[in-house]
Amino acid sequence: MKRQWCGRLGKVENCQVGVYMSYVSRKEHALVNMRLYLPREWTTDRSRCKAAGVPPGTRFRTRHELALEMLDEAGPALPHGWVAGDDEMGRSSGFRRALRERTERYLLAVPSNTLVRDLDATPPQYAGRGRPPKTKFLRAERRRAALPETAWTKIDVRDGEKEPLAIEAVSRRVQARTDRKGPGPEEVLFVTRERQSDGTYDPDYYLSNGDPATGVGEFARAAKAAHRVEEGLKRGKSEAGLGDYESGHGGVGTIIKPCRFWRRGS
Repeated sequence: MKRQWCGRLGKVENCQVGVYMSYVSRKEHALVNMRLYLPREWTTDRSRCKAAGVPPGTRFRTRHELALEMLDEAGPALPHGWVAGDDEMGRSSGFRRALRERTERYLLAVPSNTLVRDLDATPPQYAGRGRPPKTKFLRAERRRAALPETAWTKIDVRDGEKEPLAIEAVSRRVQARTDRKGPGPEEVLFVTRERQSDGTYDPDYYLSNGDPATGVGEFARAAKAAHRVEEGLKRGKSEAGLGDYESGHGGVGTIIKPCRFWRRGS
């Protein structure tokens, strides 16, 4: 165990972190794979690894590398249309690039402070000298706030306990800053928002390499299937004793269309 970021608790805690893959279809869902994340300090401490039963030769791998390993291992056997995951997965431009290289279509959550250039916005007027100006990189949350109300589409994404769950969504063609601070390839920024009881909105942000012409309803279907992963973890607790472990659990999954959903946890 090590003090590290715990996705389930939303803070640094003494825990272990697992990366889980879940397969989700319109009819059912199930956890299909997992990897235990070992901090670098563990993999370089051979005596500790031996005492804990870690196989010899185990090297340090990031959560993204573990997720890609599972995708390469199980992906061909699981027909799918989307790979999705939480913002721990989506914030890495390297992970998104690796999915593009595998010709995977992804929809990955990203933090609200992700810097994006809106390719659908009208660029500043050209002064006639030098290169034509481009729209500035701004935080995704600022791009959302600048959108007119007419840009949003209302969607019923799934049945709630009392009534259908309705969200509003919008998609824009963007470029996002890469991990090296340069401009990345064209992607789609997909934003959803849910109205809260006090009248405010709770937004979520995603980046995708899907066709910009994809309807917001299809993006929303993949994004909101994430709750089925949580149901899979709860099912594992009640039916297979997944919660009966000294450090708890959590994970990364996949939604594929059937979708795969990765969710990091601890």
